[in-house]
Formats: sequence, structure tokens, C-alpha cells
Amino acid sequence: MEKINLIKPEKINLKDHPILNEHWLQDIIAKDPEILGLGDLILKDKERKQPRAGRLDILLQDAEINKRYEVEIQLGKTDESHIIRTIEYWDIERKRYPQYDHCGVIVAENITSRFLNVIGLFNGMIPLVAIQMTAIQTEAGVGLSFTKVLDEMRLGLPDEDEDINEPTDRKYWENKSNKTMLSMADKVLDIIKEDDASIEFKYNRHYIGIASGGVANNFVILHPRKKYLKIAIKLPKSEEVSNKLEESGLAYDYVRWGRYRLLHINQDEFKEQMELISELLTMAYNDSR
Repeated sequence: MEKINLIKPEKINLKDHPILNEHWLQDIIAKDPEILGLGDLILKDKERKQPRAGRLDILLQDAEINKRYEVEIQLGKTDESHIIRTIEYWDIERKRYPQYDHCGVIVAENITSRFLNVIGLFNGMIPLVAIQMTAIQTEAGVGLSFTKVLDEMRLGLPDEDEDINEPTDRKYWENKSNKTMLSMADKVLDIIKEDDASIEFKYNRHYIGIASGGVANNFVILHPRKKYLKIAIKLPKSEEVSNKLEESGLAYDYVRWGRYRLLHINQDEFKEQMELISELLTMAYNDSR
């Protein structure tokens, strides 16, 4: 049996560290938002100025589901003022940008049981996530671990408004994915055009949406990748649709924003399940009218 060296890491307190401060941690999260464990997120803003309320540390967004995370960072132990700031920034952002779903996120080195009890009272009425961060010193450098200690309570479905997103073009998506995956996306569009010839792609930076006469109607959202295509279809969750997807063998999930997401579809799966995909697209189109 191969011998494995046991390394005993040393936990460090960033609050008392002479170099690694809150701004350093903000930069780490801003460069790699996925490190928080909240999914495939993108940075929208950092040190975001709030009207009469200071600055929001980090604003993140999940482009697939039109959701934003208002992230507040506190080194050391959580306190009451930190709760108030997080809720205040969450409230300001959701009022300014109601077309998004919003969630407040608290990141701290030490989240106490008393703190969890307090914010647990708000959870459900105010979507909150608490993440405890641990910094570890090793011979190779500093490691960071993020553990979700309080998750957001699932709420009802929000109304979906058109996403304010940075427009782009087909060339951008050819570089981000490849022509093969885009050809699969084109076939999705061809299927939809059988129901409505006026429908065209609307290319955005983080997804390809659907528009008719220049007006967005994202009953389908496409995410071409290098090796697969992801299709998010807006449909009410039903036993009938779920059973069909189970029988098909396609990898899928259902998000509370009212979409079946067909995950990691390759060329072979797309050809094999063309009939089912066409059926779901037609259902989604009819529901959107």
C-alpha cells in the first residue's frame, strides 16, 4: 500500500491576519464565485454603492434562472449589525430590480448558534443563506473552505420579467461552445418555428433566449457548451412530463422557477429523443401564448 503523508493544516483567523483581510477575500470570491458552493454564478458588481445604506460587498447572479445573490462578508464572529446590513441590501436590490429573484448571503468565519436562531426566524419570509468560511494555512499556501450552514427556504414561484442582459451575437457563442452544439440549438429553433415562424434567437452573454418580433418570450433558454447542450423549458411540473423524461433516460432536473432543465444533451441523445423534445417545446410554446 502506497504511503500517504498526513498534513496537519493550521486554521488561521483572517480577522486578525496582518495581510489577508476582507478586501482580499472579496477579490477571491469575485474572481471565482463558484467557490461559495451556490452554483454556476457570475460577478455582477463589487462594493456596490447603495442609496443611503453603504456598500454591498458582492453582487452575484445565476444567469440561467434570473437569480441574484447579495453577498455580505464579515471576518470573525457574526453580529446583529451584519444581519441588518444583509437584509437591508437584499431589500434595496429586490426593489430596484424586481425582474430578478433575490437572496441574501452572509459569509463569516464564525456563525454562532444564536445567530442561526435569529436569522432562522426570517428565513421563509426573507430568503437567506449563511456560509461559514474557514481559512487554513498549509505549506503550499492558504486554503479556503466554505460550508453552507443555513440554506434558503424555498418560496413560491416569482413572476418572470425579461432579463436585463448584455446582448451579443452568434460568433460569440461559436467561440464559447462550438458549431456542432450551435447546430443542435438551431434544430431546436426549427422545431419552434413550426409553431411560430416569427420566432428568432436572442443572443445574450450567458444564454440564448427566444424572441418574437423583437420581444423576448423565454419559454425556452439554451446553453450550448463545448460538449453538450442544455435546454431549459418553461412548463408546470407534472407527473406526466416527469415520467416521460424518466423513461427517456435524459438527465434532467426541475427548478422552482418553473423550468424542466434537460442537462448535458449530446448529439446522439438529441437525435434519439427528438420526438420528446419537440413535444415539450410545443407544450411550452402553447403555455406561453
